Amino acid sequence: MKLQHLLLLPLLLGALSSCVTKKKFTALESELLQTKNELAVANKDLGKCGKSLNDYMNRLSLCEQDRSNAVNAQKIYEEQLQFLKSQLSDCQNLRDKQLSTVGDLTNLNKSANDNIRETLSQLERKDKYLAILQNAKTRADSINLALAVNLTSMLRDGIEDRDIEVKVDKTVVFVNLSDKMLYQSGSANLTPRAQEVLAKIAQIVAARPELEVMVEGYTDNVPIKNDCIADNWDLSVKRATSVVRALQTQYKVNPNRLIAAGRGEYNTLASNDTEAGRATNRRTRIIILPKLDQFYDLLDPSKVPSK
Repeated sequence: MKLQHLLLLPLLLGALSSCVTKKKFTALESELLQTKNELAVANKDLGKCGKSLNDYMNRLSLCEQDRSNAVNAQKIYEEQLQFLKSQLSDCQNLRDKQLSTVGDLTNLNKSANDNIRETLSQLERKDKYLAILQNAKTRADSINLALAVNLTSMLRDGIEDRDIEVKVDKTVVFVNLSDKMLYQSGSANLTPRAQEVLAKIAQIVAARPELEVMVEGYTDNVPIKNDCIADNWDLSVKRATSVVRALQTQYKVNPNRLIAAGRGEYNTLASNDTEAGRATNRRTRIIILPKLDQFYDLLDPSKVPSK
């Protein structure tokens, strides 16, 4: 009503200015001023209400965000709870199986004790067996070293170092001989000097009838082919066979102890790119090694002493 009065008041003042008293006019002016003040207060209150409304809407938005976060957190919690329930179920199943296993172990306790005693007994026997093997290896190493010393001593006289090499490798002793000392060029025919060397080796071999002798022939990678030799494989085999045949026929080594093998141009000691390397690769290796049945006897538990 006061707003309507405010709007109508100027008209009334204009119409009644001539007919109202000064006292009434003053009263109307006072009422107008009061109405204007009330309007200013109302506008101010309206501004405050607008600001409060904005604050409320912001808080509402934050509440909605908090609610959404809470819903997501609850979902994650429910998933974790379900996972923990699953783990609990697995643990319970595992516990039940372990309880069952403990029961089985209790029932098998006597048998397990018997098995443990048998295992300890077997370990004790194995320790004794390992000790025997270690002693046998030590003895074999000593024999091989003595054999190598004897070969080196016998082959030293009249033999140039670059033509012959004696080595001990694990369980065997071998002698590397250059091809120029043993064979005529490009053939498997032995030289007179080869006969001298083989005679000395045969003397050592004859004194050790429990050992076998393997002869391996090697070539370089230069191809060879003629009426008598097909290739390097053929040459290496023929050269090994020539040495074996000489040990058997000329120096009376038991052929049951002899092995001939050809390695061709492979298993090189040096590069074939140089003359010196090719000369190193052209060689014959005589390997002195225990017979296989000696290894089998050594590894047969039934032949190991009980004490």
